[in-house]
Amino acid sequence: MSEVNQKLSFKEKFSYGFGDLASVLYWQTFMIYFTYFYTDVFLIPAGAAASMFLISRVWDGVNDPMMGMIADRTKTRWGHFRPYLLWLCVPFAIVGVLTFTVPNFGPDGKLIWAYVTFILIMMLYTAINIPYTALLGVISPNSDERTSVSSFKFLFAFSAGIIVSATLLPMVKAFGGGDEAKGFQLSFVVYGIAAIIFFLIAFKGTKERVQPPKTQKSSVKRDLYELVTNKPWLILLAATITLILFVAIRGSVTVHYFKYFIGEKELTLPFLGTGKYDFDDLVSAFNTIGQISSFVGVLMISWFARLVGKKKAFITIFIIAIISIGAVYFLNPDQLGLLFFLQITSSITSGPLSVLIWAMYADTADYNEWKHGRRATGLIFSASTMSQKFGWAIGAYVALTLMSQVGFEPNQTQSSESLNGLISLFSIIPASFGVLSILIISFYPLSDKRIEEIGEELENRRKTIGEEPATV
Repeated sequence: MSEVNQKLSFKEKFSYGFGDLASVLYWQTFMIYFTYFYTDVFLIPAGAAASMFLISRVWDGVNDPMMGMIADRTKTRWGHFRPYLLWLCVPFAIVGVLTFTVPNFGPDGKLIWAYVTFILIMMLYTAINIPYTALLGVISPNSDERTSVSSFKFLFAFSAGIIVSATLLPMVKAFGGGDEAKGFQLSFVVYGIAAIIFFLIAFKGTKERVQPPKTQKSSVKRDLYELVTNKPWLILLAATITLILFVAIRGSVTVHYFKYFIGEKELTLPFLGTGKYDFDDLVSAFNTIGQISSFVGVLMISWFARLVGKKKAFITIFIIAIISIGAVYFLNPDQLGLLFFLQITSSITSGPLSVLIWAMYADTADYNEWKHGRRATGLIFSASTMSQKFGWAIGAYVALTLMSQVGFEPNQTQSSESLNGLISLFSIIPASFGVLSILIISFYPLSDKRIEEIGEELENRRKTIGEEPATV
C-alpha cells in the first residue's frame, strides 16, 4: 500500500489525543478562569491584569517560532517532537501549582509573582505544546488521516474542557473551604498529576513518520522566508487570530457575566428538583454543556469535512455559531433556558472549527515542502500557535480594558454601563470577530483535491533523492 494511503491505528490516534487532554486542563483554565482568578481571587486591578496579559502573552507569542525551530532541529531516537512530552511534563505541572498560588505579599510583590509565574507557565506550555501540536504534521503523510487525528486531538481537548468546566470551581470550593486561593492551588496539584500521566501516554503511544528531505540543510533565514511567503499559511494565521478573538473575548468574561448579570437563581432542574443555584454552579453547568456540545460537533466534523471540504465546512458551521452568540445580546437574566440552548448551538458548531484549521495547517506544511523542497513542520505549527496566543492576549486585554473603562469593580454590584459592557463582550463583540474570520478564510486557496495531488507528488519525490522542487 502507498505510504500516503496508509491508515493509522485507533490506538495511536487515541494515544495522541491524551496530549491535548493534558494541555487543555490548563488552556481551558487560561481561557475561562484566568481573568476571574486574577481580578477576584488574586485581587489584581482589572487594568493591571490587562497589561500583564498583553505584555506576557506578546512575549510568549514571539517565543513560539523560536521553540518551533528548536524542535525542528532536535534529533533523538524518539524523533524531533515526541521527547519534549517526556522531558517537560513534570516541570510544567510544578509551575502550574505555583501559578495558582496566591502569596502573602504586598500589592507590588503579588504583581511581580503574577508576572513571573504567568510568564513561566506560558513558556513551559509553549515548550511542551508546540512539539506536541507539530507531531500532528508528521504522524502521517495522509491529509485525511491527519484530519482524523486532529479530530481525536480535539475530542480529548473538549473532554478536558468538560472536566475543567465541571470540576474546577467545585474543587476550588471543596478544597478551599471558603478560601478560593487555597482551593485553586490544591486543584492544580490534582490537575498537574493527571497532566504528567496523560503526556507520558501520548509520548509512548505515537510515532513520527514524515521526515524532512534528506538533502535539506538547516537555515533559519530560509525557514523564516519560506514561512512568510507561504500564502495559505498567512491566510490561516489571520483567520486563527480572529477565531481566537471570537473565543477569547467571550471566554474572558463568562464567569463575570454569570456572577454580575445572571446572579443566583431559584430553578427546578431534572433529577435535582427545586433549589437555589449560585453563579458558580450555573457557570460550571453552562461551560460543561458547551464542552459536551463541542465534543459532539467534533465527532461529526470529519464526516462533514469529507463531504463538502474543509474550507466550506469551516464557513458553514461558523455562520451558525456567530448567529447563536450574537443573539445572546438580546436576552435578559431570566431567559436561562434560551441562553443554554444558544450555548449548545454555538458550541456544537464552533467547537469543530479548531479541528479544521489545525488540519489545514498540516496541509500548508505539505504545500511548503512541495513548493520549496524543504519542510519546517515545527516552525509552521509554532508560528500558528503564536497567532492563538496573540489572539488570546488581545482578547483578554480588550475584555479587561473595556471592563475597567466602564467602571467594573470586583465583588460589588455593577453599574448599568458596566453590565452592558459585560453583555457586549459576551455576545456581539466576539460575533463581529467571527464575521471577520469568515471573510479571511474565504481567500484560502488549498482545496482538499489539491492537497491530495500534492501528497501524491511528495510521496513520489521522496523516493527520488535530489529532485528539484516544484514551481508554482
